Amino acid sequence: MYENESFSSSFKRGYRGLPVAIRTLITLNVAVFVLQVVLGIFGRGYSSALIQAFAFYPEWQTALFQPWRLVTYMFLHGGAFHLLFNMLWLWWMGRAVEERLGPRTFTVIYMGAGIGGALLDILFAQIMGFNFVIGASGAVYGIMVAFAMLFPTMPIMLILLPPIQARYVVAGLIALDVLLLGSQDGTARIVHLGGAGIGYLLMRAQIQGTDLSKWMLPVEQFWYRLKGTYQKSKSKPKNKNMYTVSDVEIVDETEQSELDQILEKISEKGYDGLTQEEKKKLFELSKKN
Repeated sequence: MYENESFSSSFKRGYRGLPVAIRTLITLNVAVFVLQVVLGIFGRGYSSALIQAFAFYPEWQTALFQPWRLVTYMFLHGGAFHLLFNMLWLWWMGRAVEERLGPRTFTVIYMGAGIGGALLDILFAQIMGFNFVIGASGAVYGIMVAFAMLFPTMPIMLILLPPIQARYVVAGLIALDVLLLGSQDGTARIVHLGGAGIGYLLMRAQIQGTDLSKWMLPVEQFWYRLKGTYQKSKSKPKNKNMYTVSDVEIVDETEQSELDQILEKISEKGYDGLTQEEKKKLFELSKKN
């Protein structure tokens, strides 16, 4: 079907096929890096100014009086390979995590791990040194831990190595960061470890029944207000037949039988176990009021 497809068409199809949260995050990271490169062309000072304005500096005063840095530092990178490896890990492991948990829960884990890693760096900066922190590694580590918890025995193919189970790959990367603590290689390993730890705690909360996706609702409402598209939902009597499926709320009684089958399949195999037709049906139901 795609034998004669051009590279650009194939790229667009693959890009559009990415889950929404991963597609958005990769787009933002690449766009910011392109901006860094363009500013660097005009002079290294411009690129450095961007980093100094939005990177995170591990002091409590920074977190308190310039809290946006806790988020913006994740979208800055020190070079092409720094960006490439972070985005590859995000794509390799993040896709399955987002498809299982949904984009809102995925985003909470990603952002929570990134912010948590930066905050932990404040505690250790007195020992490890004060340096500007940039990069999505802490957030990506949180997603990698989530992947290992969801798919512990999934084989991971690494260069020149046989297939290794996901739990051992992620544990090995974390152990490597622990071993290299204190090395003067410019890598914020405390941020990696903090991101991994927060990712673990958030996944534990999710597994134990906490609906992490609800934490994204105020952000979405704020965004819709900025766009002028926010509509306050009309008050309705509580529907005892309403189900919550990860990030999707469904309140449709007329198709309850088919819905129950989809919900049962999700509980057994996860969202990723649905067919494309079932996913489409679930999406259509989620848009109904």
